Amino acid sequence: MTRPDGRRRDELRGVRITRHFLRNTPSSALIEMGNTRVLCAATVEERVPPFLEGSGRGWVTAEYGMLPASTPTRKDRERSGKIDGRTQEIQRLIGRALRAVTDTSRLGARTIRIDCDVIDADGGTRTAAITGAYVALADAVGRLAEEAGVSLETLKEPVAAVSVGIVDGKAVLDLCYAEDYSADVDMNVVMTAGGKFVEVQGTAESRPFDSKDLAALLALARKGIQKLVKMQQEALSHR
Repeated sequence: MTRPDGRRRDELRGVRITRHFLRNTPSSALIEMGNTRVLCAATVEERVPPFLEGSGRGWVTAEYGMLPASTPTRKDRERSGKIDGRTQEIQRLIGRALRAVTDTSRLGARTIRIDCDVIDADGGTRTAAITGAYVALADAVGRLAEEAGVSLETLKEPVAAVSVGIVDGKAVLDLCYAEDYSADVDMNVVMTAGGKFVEVQGTAESRPFDSKDLAALLALARKGIQKLVKMQQEALSHR
């Protein structure tokens, strides 16, 4: 099959992760996957949500948003307290993914908040946000280790995410918007570096899929996430 950008079925879009992208928030990363670009920034707050007060545990949470000019038709800016259901769902997904690999008992009574802002959208914004957010989180934990004695073992392992789907009857990896729009099946997969699933979101858009299709999609996702984890580690290996 011929994909819109000429890739093989099992090929990721071009990926680049730029650490320390923001001057005022060093624990930040710009992730680019094809034409999708997401800016992820981690901020440490010396407080926790009310339900954790007095527990000695920390918290990791995320916010997600799409800038008005990130899509071909201007998207209205979302205001605090007036975000739509899709945004809420993605924020919770990112937070769950990051907490799955964080030992919050080692953070102390502090919160790490990851802001994920979509600058350019061409499919896979939530999965790119998770992959980039991990890099920002790792930098934040590294800074806490230097400045506050937090253990580097707070982060148990990397986590990354990728989209897969069935397009024109074929399983493909890392869908751009044109493929996502026309996919028979659309799936987002979040996995740890050790190969364990954090979340699988799969939907039949036009036809149901069977266990053989599911196995093929998960195998593609595993392959893509292994590559993304290597890119995360490579980015984090450079000061």
